[in-house]
Amino acid sequence: MFLDRAHHILRLSLHSLLVHQLRSILTILGIVLGVGSVIVMLSVGEAARYEAIQQIQELGATNIIVRSVKPMDDSKKDADQEILTYGVTIEDKQRIEETIPSVVSVTPMREFRKDADYLDHKLEARVVAVMPEYFPSNGLMLSKGRLINRRDNEGFENVAVLGAETAEKLFPIDDPIGRSVRLDGTQYYRIIGVTQRRASSAGVGSSLSAQDYNRDVYIPFETDRVRFGSVLSYFRSGTFKIEKFDLSQMTVAVDSMDHVKQTAEIIQCTLDQYHTKKDVEITVPLDLLERAEKTQRIFTLVLGAIASISLIVGGIGIMNIMLATVTERTREIGIRRALGAKRRDIAWQFLAETMTLSSLGGFLGVGLGIGLSFVVASFFHFPTIIRAWSTLLAFAVSVIVGLVFGTYPARRAALMDPIEALRHE
Repeated sequence: MFLDRAHHILRLSLHSLLVHQLRSILTILGIVLGVGSVIVMLSVGEAARYEAIQQIQELGATNIIVRSVKPMDDSKKDADQEILTYGVTIEDKQRIEETIPSVVSVTPMREFRKDADYLDHKLEARVVAVMPEYFPSNGLMLSKGRLINRRDNEGFENVAVLGAETAEKLFPIDDPIGRSVRLDGTQYYRIIGVTQRRASSAGVGSSLSAQDYNRDVYIPFETDRVRFGSVLSYFRSGTFKIEKFDLSQMTVAVDSMDHVKQTAEIIQCTLDQYHTKKDVEITVPLDLLERAEKTQRIFTLVLGAIASISLIVGGIGIMNIMLATVTERTREIGIRRALGAKRRDIAWQFLAETMTLSSLGGFLGVGLGIGLSFVVASFFHFPTIIRAWSTLLAFAVSVIVGLVFGTYPARRAALMDPIEALRHE
């Protein structure tokens, strides 16, 4: 009985909407655009969140990054000092390895700028002295040759791995594998490998600087200590500078995520005893990850709220049209009441029409939103990620909008006096 009545009401609603096709299309247009904009906005926000979190996760959720920072006070005194000494030292690395039980390993790294040349090809490269673990931890893949291994480090070998762009500029024609590149005009390094091109990492807040891995020259860490030593000289902008630092960065791996923050505090206290100039900075990727997720959630909610305004506007449009429809069909309502229709039948009929409009608009809006997301990704080269929950949420909101804004017109139609309705012309 109930199903028969529901089927009858739905059939009457569809018939009424099909009689006024143009009006129905214009009515649902606001819902279609609203749902589409919600999905596009959420897909853009989700892509931004994913990229930010991916960059932080590459640093490792169980890692602690300890970086050397040139003191601001000392940078002003460069002209008065013979050698500027700062940063993380080998002794710091040994203390952390030997005294903190939760530390699994400490991977050191040092970077500095030197001229690299081969025949008449020359460029200023970022020389990075690394351990073998550096490549997988930074997502560097091999294009040709091999990577630096422990034997290269322990044997103080003069070998190098080139970044993709460095290899292209120094060896535009020749195969670099097996040839030698000269660093700082005096030292020759045999090329053993070339890395694949990798997107530059964006700086994370003020904690980590952006890096272009494609312009690097990687050499063994122990080779750097023997060949270049801890004292480096620079001639930049007409001034000669000498700096002394052992490490640019060390990555401390912790045994568990539960111990990361506590271990970071212990490391900070340990370093503070030996670095009064504040020339060391600690970054905890886990903190950055939690902060990024919180920020991106707020960003996504704001985007969704802005886009939802158009859904509300569409709901107001539906309500306006349905109120006009109730006035237009006043005599029809009176006739139906005179023939025995109850108030709830009238209410359900108009509510069914509103829900049909909003549901159809939501369905078409989902298709429009998915299509526009692909257009944004293809033509504007802006990444988008469509989650199933975003499409379901947008469709559900469109149905709720129809229910909310359709209730008043339906109630108004149901409460009409049948005698007054029959008199209406």
